[in-house]
Amino acid sequence: MPKIDYDRIQLAHGSGGLMMQRLIEQIFRSTFASKDEKHRHDAAVIDITAKRVAFTTDSYVVDPLFFPGGDIGTLAVNGTINDLAMAGAVAIAMSLSFIIEEGFLVSDLWKISCSIASAAQKANVSIVTGDTKVVDKGKGDGIFINSSGIGIVSSDKEILPSRIQEGDAIIVNGDIGRHGMAIMAVREGLNFESCIESDCAPLSFAVQKLITEGIDIHCLRDLTRGGLASALNEIADQAGLRIIINESDIPVQSEVSSACEILGLDPLYVANEGKFIAFIPQDQVDKALSIMKNFPDSQKASFVGVVERGSLPEVLLKSPLGSSRIITMLSGDQLP
Repeated sequence: MPKIDYDRIQLAHGSGGLMMQRLIEQIFRSTFASKDEKHRHDAAVIDITAKRVAFTTDSYVVDPLFFPGGDIGTLAVNGTINDLAMAGAVAIAMSLSFIIEEGFLVSDLWKISCSIASAAQKANVSIVTGDTKVVDKGKGDGIFINSSGIGIVSSDKEILPSRIQEGDAIIVNGDIGRHGMAIMAVREGLNFESCIESDCAPLSFAVQKLITEGIDIHCLRDLTRGGLASALNEIADQAGLRIIINESDIPVQSEVSSACEILGLDPLYVANEGKFIAFIPQDQVDKALSIMKNFPDSQKASFVGVVERGSLPEVLLKSPLGSSRIITMLSGDQLP
């Protein structure tokens, strides 16, 4: 970390004056500014030759800011990349805007910036523009990050819920619930025998490999807030079809399963930051799983369910005993 005159963020760091310029230069530009950047301007100019471009935006608030497996910076980068990946797009450029509370530790801001730079480099995406604002102490929650991302759509087919068909298979790229439980463990001061780490990771590499290998992906969805259950309910409603998943086929890490049991939570509803579901033809399941298992974050990829035509759009969970129950969308936060 470079030598900076102040330990904590002051209101003057958001005033547009010398202090703000020095903060931007010393923290942000020194960590993730594009090396071939020629101009410092109000907008970045990007050459795009593709016919189809994907665009997304998101905002990131998390408590705590730092957790096992990542921090708010890695969330902002990977979350934006993953939203683009779900449209079959490869991220090429991102913007990041920071809303920082007065009194925030500059050393923590440096750590977050370094995490952003590392995540962006890993995903081969450039941070091309951004903004910084500082709010009065007590009017923020440390730091908020807003992001936008642009990506090139590589697939010539639409990847949408409307393309889902009766008989489609549903595959998930790995075990669920780790991110939400990692956050909860730190937030509530819970000490488990084994540390639960967030699954925060970019998904574009696995998705693009599926596309280039000829897998006919009908729909993709990343399993963030609300987890697997909420994502499936959203898709069932949009597609107007019934989704049946097998409980015994859904991968859940033993530590996550134990923690959820202790707290009275259902891992199906726990947030993820490196997991997605794909709807594909059943005859391509084996090939798709073989492809996905070549990626470190998808080695536990599994075939978890199928799509059927029903009288109502709904999600059914089959237990190992053969019984079924309806999985609904929660009206709010999951309660123990």
